[in-house]
Amino acid sequence: MELAVQIGQSVLNALAYLGSLATLTARAGYFTFIAPFQGKPVRIQRAISQAMQVGVRALPILSLITFFIGLILALQAAYELRKFGAINFVASAVAISMSRELGPLITAIVVIGRSGSSFAAEIGTMKVTEELDALETMAINPIRFLVAPKFIAMMVMLPCLTIWANAMGICGGSVFGVAKAGFTFTGYINASIDALFLRDIISGLVKSFMFGITITAVGCQEGLSTGAGAEQVGRSTTAAVVMSIFLVILVDLVFTTLFFFLGGH
Repeated sequence: MELAVQIGQSVLNALAYLGSLATLTARAGYFTFIAPFQGKPVRIQRAISQAMQVGVRALPILSLITFFIGLILALQAAYELRKFGAINFVASAVAISMSRELGPLITAIVVIGRSGSSFAAEIGTMKVTEELDALETMAINPIRFLVAPKFIAMMVMLPCLTIWANAMGICGGSVFGVAKAGFTFTGYINASIDALFLRDIISGLVKSFMFGITITAVGCQEGLSTGAGAEQVGRSTTAAVVMSIFLVILVDLVFTTLFFFLGGH
């Protein structure tokens, strides 16, 4: 009986958390897409600053990680394909794996570590130091002032980062393709492009867009729900990273299933 109560309580807590994320996302969406037509303009300068932080400054580490992952994928794929005398399909395997799955997912995980955690820390610190209360006292809505620019930045930059990650992964695979699989660099790139359908690229970009919304919602929600004291800021930051990774994987599963049945593959 006690186990059933605990399970029930856990389910209720999970649903309440998802509800709070949906509410926060809806409010941020209002200030992003509707409020500007009601005389409440979006803070574009703040959104650009966030986009620089989320996107441009993530490029070096993301490039390095996805380049190596592309190379690892090529090595692993070649290990199996060589048994069937089909090593020339390495380019196709890397391109499809990066575009459909690994590009968006690795990008999301890198962004969670860099930006999702910083969102929680920034807003959590403002909550602890009562800066959020000060904003409300000055009739400034914290969602419009802090959260909406973050949503705009993530929704724009995460698909852009994903495209870059896909390209770097393919370039990483080309190192093996040129060295061991008999490709020229141009031939490898052409084989990669030929292997991709538009749906492969679109599915990855749709996922990355949803990942951006998820990461921002969790980071900001954890920040806004931070308790009193500096220790709570650390806990919120940790919770934001763990919960973001879990929900990104969950969103990935949902959309991969959806694309599988819609695409017939």
